[in-house]
Amino acid sequence: MKALEISNLSFRYRDSDRRIIDDLSFSMDKNEFVTIIAPSGTGKTTLFRLILGLLKPIEGSIHIGSDANKNIIGYMPQKDSLMPWRNILDNTSVGLELNGYSRKEARRIAATYFEDFGLKGTEKSYPHELSGGMRQRASFLRAIVNKPALLLLDEPFSSLDALTRRKMQAWLLELCQKEKNTVFMITHDIDEALLLSDRILICTELPYKRLKSIDVNIKRPRTYETTLSSEFIEIKRSILNILDVLEKKGGDRG
Repeated sequence: MKALEISNLSFRYRDSDRRIIDDLSFSMDKNEFVTIIAPSGTGKTTLFRLILGLLKPIEGSIHIGSDANKNIIGYMPQKDSLMPWRNILDNTSVGLELNGYSRKEARRIAATYFEDFGLKGTEKSYPHELSGGMRQRASFLRAIVNKPALLLLDEPFSSLDALTRRKMQAWLLELCQKEKNTVFMITHDIDEALLLSDRILICTELPYKRLKSIDVNIKRPRTYETTLSSEFIEIKRSILNILDVLEKKGGDRG
């Protein structure tokens, strides 16, 4: 059974005649880490909003999983969006509260993750007291504490400086290899996509009609040494070639 199945999906905003997504179909397997790469402003975040149910398609369907958590989707945006008036423990447990847990039980469950997420000792801290990387860890914990059937990551580290971003990528790589989450990620960072993903989807035609699927057949566990390997560089070169062709067609809309 697929973790995510999108069939003949089409969408346009009410004030526009232009379709952003037009008869798009693809799927993801359970425990698969898939990344989508496309030029800026072409509708990647719109696709996430459709999956989250924040927008409704004009045609087609979106099916999420088949287990007990099929209606639970974790979402981690570009900015951490932590609530400044709640401490880190209360921030990370808020999703559990919204799903019916008492505040006490929600805090207890969230607290069990703090050591693995490198957040131990920050339970009573407030967002403004933490670094950008630590806030992103808290945001990630908030997204997965409900054990979602699907986790959506929308350029999760784009707001961080290069050094912190690299540390966070290494941390996420280790965590996902351990937890085996089903993850769908948006990024402009090809190295990040190759380092983390099992498969990469590349937009080859606008509006979104077809996504070229590239398997990342690089052995795990992966480290930053992996980025220097010949197979890594070869896949990266092929992705850059595809994106160059799309840009020449006028795909980059800012």
